Amino acid sequence: MNGFFLQEPFGIITHSMTAKPFHRLPRVRHRHLLGVPTLLILLLVGACSLPPSKVKVPTVSQVHGRVTQSGIASWYGPGFHGKATASGTVYNQNDFTAAHQTLPLGTRVMVTNLQNGSSTEVTINDRGPFAKARIIDLSYAAGATLGMIGPGTIPVRLEVLDSPQPVQSIPASLNYTIQIGSFLERTNAQQLRERVAGFFSDVTIVPLSSKDTIYYRVRLGTFADRNAAEAQARRVSQAGYPAIIVEK
Repeated sequence: MNGFFLQEPFGIITHSMTAKPFHRLPRVRHRHLLGVPTLLILLLVGACSLPPSKVKVPTVSQVHGRVTQSGIASWYGPGFHGKATASGTVYNQNDFTAAHQTLPLGTRVMVTNLQNGSSTEVTINDRGPFAKARIIDLSYAAGATLGMIGPGTIPVRLEVLDSPQPVQSIPASLNYTIQIGSFLERTNAQQLRERVAGFFSDVTIVPLSSKDTIYYRVRLGTFADRNAAEAQARRVSQAGYPAIIVEK
């Protein structure tokens, strides 16, 4: 099955059965309380002194039309430095990046430390965190900017600034599909789809536009469970077709 795969922009390979970076200069905002009554300042300081596990913040909402999410952030660094991320880029702990469980890879978000008000922008290029009750894993550089390297975790608010895909809300989990081919010519994609459809159901062609190029991706099924996607991918591979599990 040579020639089925072409390198696609924003192509995210999560698992192969036969198997861009985007950096912006950090913009850090420090917010200070001015002209606030002394009693209110004392109340705010008292609230911010609570340990992260006791901070009660909303999960998902909107601020000025932006999708937001609040919760606990952690950071990761030396142990992952130089290793591949879920986006295919190499993790650099000195870049302003982060891992999120479900936001589209390539999404740019503003992260605000709810304890001291400092903010920084990061790009989602990896998946995680996988620890319970944490919503984002920041790079070492981003974590240092927010003052969280010592404590390890902090309460934060995420604001979605822009994304390769429209973000109306933050999904609780990812869906997966199996990609079996990617072509520049639609006729080639149609021929593969017809062959595979004789053995498997729910085989579709999904176009992907990139500048002046359109890629025609042949995909099979939708799976809410990663294990189910892997089991079907093994069957596709055994039938003689390349099978790559990708996020849908």
